[in-house]
Amino acid sequence: MPLRRPALHTETLVFLCALYLLAACNLPFWRAVVAGRSWTAPGTLSLLASLSCSFVGLYVAAGCALATRWTVRPLLSALVLVSAALSYYIDRYHVFFDRNMLRNVLATNVGEARELLGWQFAAHMLLLGALPAALLWWPRLTRRALGRAVLARAGWMAGGLLVAMLALLPVFADFASVMRNHRELRHLLTPGNAIAAAVGTAFAHGGRPDHLTPIGQDARPGPGWEARRRTLFVLVVGETARAQNFSLNGYGRDTNPELARRGVVNFPHATACGTSTEVSLPCMFSPYGRHDYDEGRILSHESLLHVLHHAGMQVLWRDNQSGCKGVCAGLPLQEMARTVSAERCPDGQCPDEVLLEGLDQAATDARGNVFVVLHQLGSHGPAYHRRYPPAFKRFVPACEQDELRRCSTSEIVNAYDNTLLYTDHVLGRLIDLLRQQQSYDTAMLYVSDHGESLGESGLYLHGVPYAIAPDVQKHVPMVAWLSPSFARSAGLDTDCLRGRADQPVSHDNLFHSILGVLDVETGVYDPARDLFRPCRRPPPA
Repeated sequence: MPLRRPALHTETLVFLCALYLLAACNLPFWRAVVAGRSWTAPGTLSLLASLSCSFVGLYVAAGCALATRWTVRPLLSALVLVSAALSYYIDRYHVFFDRNMLRNVLATNVGEARELLGWQFAAHMLLLGALPAALLWWPRLTRRALGRAVLARAGWMAGGLLVAMLALLPVFADFASVMRNHRELRHLLTPGNAIAAAVGTAFAHGGRPDHLTPIGQDARPGPGWEARRRTLFVLVVGETARAQNFSLNGYGRDTNPELARRGVVNFPHATACGTSTEVSLPCMFSPYGRHDYDEGRILSHESLLHVLHHAGMQVLWRDNQSGCKGVCAGLPLQEMARTVSAERCPDGQCPDEVLLEGLDQAATDARGNVFVVLHQLGSHGPAYHRRYPPAFKRFVPACEQDELRRCSTSEIVNAYDNTLLYTDHVLGRLIDLLRQQQSYDTAMLYVSDHGESLGESGLYLHGVPYAIAPDVQKHVPMVAWLSPSFARSAGLDTDCLRGRADQPVSHDNLFHSILGVLDVETGVYDPARDLFRPCRRPPPA
């Protein structure tokens, strides 16, 4: 008696296929997730269960959004075959499948491909690819009335997304640590890695183009330049500092003792342009900002630094992080890990104080006005304990693990607050250095690129989509220090500035405020976004 073909709905077939893909074609991914863990350790099984439920939910939601009754089997068959092939090569050769690897595959000739094929690959593809793909064609797909079909499909998609989100909440700290410490894991998860690589290759703009569209080419020194001494302005771009943990903003711990003693102007209500460095850094140096956000336009146009360069200022970017993200393209760049001795920078990561080394000499060697950007490593997580020297381990016990799941919330906060204490020390030293400059009018502005979650609502680290990101990821510290000679030359009333500092500001103000306070005239300057303008008076003759 022949076997009777089962009857399934399209959504059920997508669900069963998602289960198969995650169980059979992602063994390298699951091994990488549990690497270094004990199966008996608390949290291991719960992490695997939560990730499995979350990824099944995502795959079901995506599959139901794309598949129809007529296309579901060809689509799923292709995904099964691709996943089986990728799992073979990822397992055998320990490769990570990203856009670069996809380009390598597309460029492979017949001879090279033949060397990669063999009976083991054929057997693998037969058992894990061809047979499961063939089974997808065995069930009969049942029909629904149009109205019921639409409702059912919407329910499956919504349910999948809901399961994907809820499943991660109990293990979010562990999940965030794993994915931050091992970002390469996402290139092991099939078929998501293949889809991401294909979409990225097809539609990626490739970051900033080789030739940026000029802006502010009309920039020129304002009339105040002739009356001024030379200016040295230092902009410090902090990393992952959140305003809520700055004692200048009322935090219960004294995380800013150095700044508090140096007469800074604190802006307690500053908002970031994004929740990640990749977004915020280009955005904050752009005239477009968050109010008129257009990633393509931001990445394809010159930045504030180029406008200052057009006006005749010398510009220098000193980096202790992951680069300037194209903001300083074509302008002088110093990567501190390559500038100082290797002993100062274990594993290629330097303490932020290296940003100050040689800064006075760079100012001495410069001609004319100088604008320097110091890009910090700051409070970059999850390994907060690696961001400060032992002398700044004041808040204890501090988390000293790279994986947050091994620490309590209080230990994580202690380690994070120690990073802010060290940043405070670096900024205090910078102010002292600027005070010693006799031939310059000096000023400093510090602002972080984005904030950080430390366990609130089960969230850790940052990068949550801006529309739903918590305030702790968007509310950033912003502090200014102006030497008396700079304030006098710029016509700035510091009492007025302190009085207005409590008003809301954002990264959108940075571009125009720098141009305004440095007296750079250009058509791209918007006086309405210059936070210094209401407090500027005509400088004395």
